Amino acid sequence: MIEFEKVGNVGIITINRPDARNAVNSAVAQGIESAIDQIEADDDIWVAILTGAKTDKGYIFCAGADLKQMSVDPGGMTTEKGGFGGLVQRERTKPLIAAVDGPALAGGTELVLACDLVVASKTAVFGIPEVKRNLVAAAGGLFRLPRKIPRNIAMELALTGRLDFPAERAYHFGLVNSLTEEGGALEGAKELAAQICEAAPLAVRETRKIVIEATDQPDEIGWKMSGDGIMAMFSTEDFSEGLNAFIEKRAPQWKGR
Repeated sequence: MIEFEKVGNVGIITINRPDARNAVNSAVAQGIESAIDQIEADDDIWVAILTGAKTDKGYIFCAGADLKQMSVDPGGMTTEKGGFGGLVQRERTKPLIAAVDGPALAGGTELVLACDLVVASKTAVFGIPEVKRNLVAAAGGLFRLPRKIPRNIAMELALTGRLDFPAERAYHFGLVNSLTEEGGALEGAKELAAQICEAAPLAVRETRKIVIEATDQPDEIGWKMSGDGIMAMFSTEDFSEGLNAFIEKRAPQWKGR
């Protein structure tokens, strides 16, 4: 159900249920949670990617919750630490990139919204159609989507349940960081991950934390968190390495400590 691969300093999580359009069931939720556990515990993994396996009907990221399981076990697609899909409520420290080829619908969109960055191919489509099934998008879509795109656009998608929000429009509004051709989302995400891995991993994690926690807060909270963040870097080995590498005109060799 879930494949996990470590490539250098990058952990890659793949939802692999091609017969069910990569829909989330208990095994998928537990597998994603387990993969995140591995990523968080491994000091040599600095960035992670979440993607979906190609199906016999083409590329698809995730069709959302497995409605067959939902009809008999509504809570089975959640985990204690991560909530839906083992991810949407998960506390994490490392950047997670969604690599989206093909549709990411309902809970699939909500998995994308739980990630920090998004690389999508031009075949990607997003939507939260829960209202069409007398459901509510309860895995973060109703408050995360309006934070990512204009509120009225998010409201329209939420109230109509439309499934025609393509990657190029999502890119226009800032939900998607980078667009690729069909089949290129994972490679695009790897390229973005490689750029992040050029930076000091401890500083990246601290920076991610401040962006998430301070963006919608008063300036004084942002100043406090930023000051605490830079002070925390002064006591690390990588602080000296960054300065020495600059002085010596060479690429830094980060240790993550």
